[in-house]
Amino acid sequence: MQRFEKPITVANDIVVGDAKPFIIAGPCAAESLDLCLEVAGHLKELSDKLNFSYIFKASFDKANRTSANSYRGPGLMEGLNMLNTIKTDLDLPIITDVHESSHVDEVAAVVDMVQIPAFLCRQTDLLVAAGKTGKAVNIKRGQFMAPADMQYAVEKVMETGNSNVSLTERGASFGYHNLVVDFRAIPTMRQYCPVIFDVTHSVQQPGGEGGSSGGQKEFAPYLARAAAAVGVDGFFVETHPTPDKALSDGPNMIPLKGMEEFLTEVLKYHNR
Repeated sequence: MQRFEKPITVANDIVVGDAKPFIIAGPCAAESLDLCLEVAGHLKELSDKLNFSYIFKASFDKANRTSANSYRGPGLMEGLNMLNTIKTDLDLPIITDVHESSHVDEVAAVVDMVQIPAFLCRQTDLLVAAGKTGKAVNIKRGQFMAPADMQYAVEKVMETGNSNVSLTERGASFGYHNLVVDFRAIPTMRQYCPVIFDVTHSVQQPGGEGGSSGGQKEFAPYLARAAAAVGVDGFFVETHPTPDKALSDGPNMIPLKGMEEFLTEVLKYHNR
């Protein structure tokens, strides 16, 4: 099975698809600047200690929450201001989600990598707008999409002249409130571009707690090690100092204090 032809550059010396491990991590939502600074600062220290490339992630808007009453985030302007502070104060590259084409240019003015949410991975206008920014674009595979069909999402971005595209695997729908990872998806999608494994959303239980999603974070280390063994170019992990108090996706997060142990173990398998 073929592999993509070249790695992609995110920012400065951050490359997805070369030998150095690549981690996207942060809280699900940008709940506050203090939270983002705490998480980003801790993970930056770990990146130096464990020798991985790091990009900070938090969302200014979680537009696909289960319930209309769920917390969505600080909004576009406040959220981008938070992300810009993280970028400048900690000298870190940034990734965040975009849900609407009209937001893409404003987001791209701040971030280094634009992320397309899984539910929107077929939205042509959104993919084209992201590609036209010239920024690296990370497309999450929809839970409903065959891995081989993600080549067309990649092509939509590349046809803008932007070849800095990656895909993220995050499990497939398996009945109600359940996701299952088919690890054949990783080598299949790596034919088209580098592939990142979304550790924590793969153990999510969409809508599994009534008006919100549940999760089985106890299985996250097992899936991460399996993805590393299969061969993946990076990992996406959501983390929080107190996941039980997180305003979004707490049930599937890795506690911040456990990230060093978690990443140390995962990187053993990745570096073999």
